[in-house]
Amino acid sequence: MNPLLQLLAGRKLYENLGTNEKRTFGLHLGYTVLDNFVAGILTLNEFVFLRSLQGSSYQLSFLFQFSVLVFIFLVFISEWLKRVNNKQKLIRITGFLTRAPLAILLFFPRNEAAMEATSVYHLIFLVIFLVYYLGNPIIFPNINLFLKGNYQHENFGRLYSLATVTGKVFMLLTAFAYGVILDLDKFAFTWVFALAAIAGITSTYLLSGINFKEELAETPKDSFWKSVIKSATGMRAILKNNVPFRHFELGFLFYGFAFMSTVTVMTIFFEKQLGLNYFSVATYKNAYNILALFMIPVFGKLLGKIDPRKFAAITFTSIMLYLLSLVLTYYYPGSTNIGSFRFYYGMIPFVLFHAVFAATMSLLWSIGSAYFCKPHEAGEYQSVHLFLTATRAIFAPLLGVIFYELYGFVFTFSLGAISLFAGILIMIWSYKKDKHWYKQT
Repeated sequence: MNPLLQLLAGRKLYENLGTNEKRTFGLHLGYTVLDNFVAGILTLNEFVFLRSLQGSSYQLSFLFQFSVLVFIFLVFISEWLKRVNNKQKLIRITGFLTRAPLAILLFFPRNEAAMEATSVYHLIFLVIFLVYYLGNPIIFPNINLFLKGNYQHENFGRLYSLATVTGKVFMLLTAFAYGVILDLDKFAFTWVFALAAIAGITSTYLLSGINFKEELAETPKDSFWKSVIKSATGMRAILKNNVPFRHFELGFLFYGFAFMSTVTVMTIFFEKQLGLNYFSVATYKNAYNILALFMIPVFGKLLGKIDPRKFAAITFTSIMLYLLSLVLTYYYPGSTNIGSFRFYYGMIPFVLFHAVFAATMSLLWSIGSAYFCKPHEAGEYQSVHLFLTATRAIFAPLLGVIFYELYGFVFTFSLGAISLFAGILIMIWSYKKDKHWYKQT
């Protein structure tokens, strides 16, 4: 492992790392690679559910909904996590309980007749992934907690980014390979998810292997429910007292509705309107993700220089334009086949604008809320952001499918674009109303 770590980190950086940092980086890298192997498989999950399992449009909306809805429990989980002394054991147990059920897909039938005969397999599939996503609010908050005490401050950013980029590259390769395999056998997901179960469990065991010692609380803790009420009251106070942040979240409300109401319909559009195969879907998704990897450093510098509301306006504009690109493709479906890849000309702007969206939203989503508060308040502000996101997930995905069923693709994508335009106007209005706020914080 050491030669590989030295190759990734660079000889100079690697030699300056302490023994514990080298061990931590190895475990962190292993976790990130295996976790992104699972993420690469999940990239095509909605398309698998629609094409291979013959799931319905409404069921598909639930599949996406689960990935976000679980964060509505964050206000309870965050308080519970504070009371868990052995977080490493918690991560291992959570990893096993939420990742192991993926292996159940190995026992699914491998023919269309069985899938069409009953909806029981659709329901089992949905429950399996609800359980999978329930692990994320427990696992994700602990990653930085484990790393913070083991990386030196000056090395944290570089080592974290190295592991992240390596993982993303592995995710893209996995998605490409998975798309090819599914085109050869559309029921290959059964055994592939068994591998994902093993990778998911192993990744959490690697993460839990990082040295971590819980600091003892200096004061007695409040009761669980009292802490939950205090946390909910604190969230309300933040939105009431911090006006720029409230405007920021209001703009995100319109963005969130647009994104969540169209993301499932976009998968249906790829399958029913464009007739794409698995490899074509994987290629389009990987194309904008690859471009986004190169754009992230550029936009990262920009976010540090301008007000986050102006940055959000750029992000919202990019997704508005990629939705309108899908409308363009609907009316002008010119295409050509390159091997098994179906290349639609109208998808060129879709890929470009989606790349900008992927690059900017990855930054805005993770650290955008932190620009509205003091450093020690960043966690609380991000919790508010995630909680509000989860509340939108209750209705937006299902509404998107209802709009599609009633009025079609163009109406649904156009409605999303209008909602985004409203979000852009809110961000610009808020900035002009109080443009000096950003320089004062």
